[in-house]
Amino acid sequence: MSAEIDSVRIAAPAQAGVSGRPRRETKRRRWRGVALGLVVPIVAAVGWELAVRAGLSDGRLVPPPSRIAQTFADLAVTGELARHTAATVARVTAGFGLGAVAGTVMGAIAGYSALARSLLDPTLQALRAIPSIAWVPLFILWLGIFEASKVALIAVGVFFPVYLGVMGAIVAVDRKVVEVGRIFRLSGPAMVRRILLPAVLPSFVVSLRAGLGLGWMFVVAAEFMGAGEGLGYLLVDGQQLGKPAQIVAAIVAFAILGKTTDWILVVATAPFLRWQDVVAAEEPR
Repeated sequence: MSAEIDSVRIAAPAQAGVSGRPRRETKRRRWRGVALGLVVPIVAAVGWELAVRAGLSDGRLVPPPSRIAQTFADLAVTGELARHTAATVARVTAGFGLGAVAGTVMGAIAGYSALARSLLDPTLQALRAIPSIAWVPLFILWLGIFEASKVALIAVGVFFPVYLGVMGAIVAVDRKVVEVGRIFRLSGPAMVRRILLPAVLPSFVVSLRAGLGLGWMFVVAAEFMGAGEGLGYLLVDGQQLGKPAQIVAAIVAFAILGKTTDWILVVATAPFLRWQDVVAAEEPR
């Protein structure tokens, strides 16, 4: 008995070391991916800065990074950057929440029921083809020029990719996997939890990311609708006053916020996808 206990004590640290090693490897791979992702923008920014300083361009229409950084600093000192960023983030958050919930519910209904799919999908596909700008006068007429119309426009942009992703994922569930669940006599909730949900989740996360990206695109159109604050307002203000550095700074802010929120979404959904064993998880070569 004492020998068995000693062997367990010896094996425990070894097992902890084995489990800790993949965790360290995953963290190292993640930071390496972040560093690789920064290579292209840093090289492009440094290259353009050097080109302007060398006199190859005057940097008037496309300002160098140093001038854009100065614009960011000026906006931060006056408090405008925080105010406009907060307004835009609030609109995207509200629109993304509404659009994602509606798209998930409608996609689940259309994917689960062939009758509902035949009734709803043709109309929704026709509405999906309408350009975002075409909704602007209608939403202003219905909801006014204030926040409700802006959030509604963003929600429309988020709705369609989420709806398509959820419906397509449910329809594409392998019939053989469902039959296995029926053979084991899984109940309805158990079938959803153990069969359908794991099969749908990867596509659902991708559709959420696509919807979030469109939400950031639609917020620009939304903030063209008479907004008094927001990053879209900075774009319009920079155009009217002839400030290209402010325009590029607003575009860079959109890029940073869009990538940050996408990363947050990926991190938040990662625990639900740990069961996946996919090639994409391997270290880049």
